[in-house]
Amino acid sequence: MMMSHDARGNESVAFFGLAAEDPIRYRARTGPDRPAVLEVETGLSLSYGAFDEMIARSANVLGSHLSAAGTLPRVCFIGRNSIAELAICFACQRIGAIFVPINWRLSAHEIQQIVEDCTPHILIDAGAFSEHVDKSAIVVTFALEGEEGFLRQLQDATPRAPHYGTPERITVMLYTSGTTGQPKGVMLSARSLFYAAMNFAFVCDVASDSTVLCDVPLFHTIGLVALARTTMLMGGRLVISDRFIPERSLAVLSDPALQITHYSAVPQMAATLKASPNWNPQALRALKAMFIGGAPLPPALIERFLEDGIALANGYGMSELGTAIHMPLDKQMIARYPGAIGYCAPFLDIRIVDAEGHDVEEGEVGEIWLKGPSLMSGYWNKPELSEAALSEGWYRTGDLGRREHGIVYLADRLKDMYISGGENVYPAEVEAALAVHDGIVEAAVLGVADPLWGEVGLAVIVRADPSLEESHIEDHCAALLAGYKRPKRIVFADSLPRTASGKVQKHVLRALYFKEKL
Repeated sequence: MMMSHDARGNESVAFFGLAAEDPIRYRARTGPDRPAVLEVETGLSLSYGAFDEMIARSANVLGSHLSAAGTLPRVCFIGRNSIAELAICFACQRIGAIFVPINWRLSAHEIQQIVEDCTPHILIDAGAFSEHVDKSAIVVTFALEGEEGFLRQLQDATPRAPHYGTPERITVMLYTSGTTGQPKGVMLSARSLFYAAMNFAFVCDVASDSTVLCDVPLFHTIGLVALARTTMLMGGRLVISDRFIPERSLAVLSDPALQITHYSAVPQMAATLKASPNWNPQALRALKAMFIGGAPLPPALIERFLEDGIALANGYGMSELGTAIHMPLDKQMIARYPGAIGYCAPFLDIRIVDAEGHDVEEGEVGEIWLKGPSLMSGYWNKPELSEAALSEGWYRTGDLGRREHGIVYLADRLKDMYISGGENVYPAEVEAALAVHDGIVEAAVLGVADPLWGEVGLAVIVRADPSLEESHIEDHCAALLAGYKRPKRIVFADSLPRTASGKVQKHVLRALYFKEKL
């Protein structure tokens, strides 16, 4: 932090630089004509100077609706990736609001839960994703009417000067479902976002000459923070696509005019690209690597890409602190340690501990704890969960791992959470949705291996009514849960095996009902 002084030498105004302000402001000053962002669907391309002005106008539009909102107003956005979404995100930081992107894949019921939890002052719906949500408690609701509609709203707005506040002010809130089945708002300060972006820049070698394709959702930390914010912090160019469509994404990656250097995906996305008849590794030579996360990375897939001269760099992170662990961009090392997730990011410390919180010996399995300036400020309105997740500044990940010669390997999960197609699925949330069905006595959900999605849900259900069929349960889940959360396999049982204390023995269920890959 730097301090200015008045004529008497007294401290007067605090300046925190990029740890408090958004990176676009800085890049617009130092390189206003540099290309900043390109939107694949519309062809809209903006320099840093033009994008800075767009954000300043967005700040005016949003600020006019928040003049009486008080401290920490929340602005929810639900829509597919767009330049508009990024402009709104950075505009929120400039006016002291919290940007809350909502997963557009969620059901109306799930969106309602988030809206009720964060009580937004503004809800921006860019695609009629919330038409069945009760908006009575929201101050302002308006639609973007697509990119063109948003730009029309900005035409008459004058640029608004930013007011950033301190680096500790909450700027973004990302929602992640908890093990209790309720959504948790992960509060991220300007400081945490800055250091999360710096971590990704270091481990993935993002620089001013980088061109990054983002077709993963901006409601996740990998899209909004690791790809978008990091690219612009470093002065590179962000190519943004509204979603992953295999052939379109492959065409962008192969475009000789763009020369994409960085691309992030879950393993299933990478495998789909590789299987395309248009796959041409020679057209991807500008790629430093494909950065993989969100699901276990099969060693066989790593080998297949290396045969084509492309590295799949495994990584590990979470909403609570961003990129945490990542493999170096070294093809020989990736080939030598195919099961590893890599080294701890430079602005984080790591511990691997036993059940008593003591560090384990090298090579032994324990829970991964992480600590650093990118760590969240806590969960919105959930102090008990915040306290449980944090221990003297250390974040308890709930994941088991081991470390050998500094390289970290994931071993298992303490929690039951599984990852399907790159999306976290919490069995408790699915079980809670099943429990409200009158025909279900009890249910247990577990993640099982799947060749396409990595993992999918297996639901073991005890019926109250023998006439209850799988189709009835599928219809019930479709009304309450996003598609990736719905169990892909349903079996019926007379009872659930339990321990003496009453806990369901999921390992017994796995042995009984899952004997082969789906």
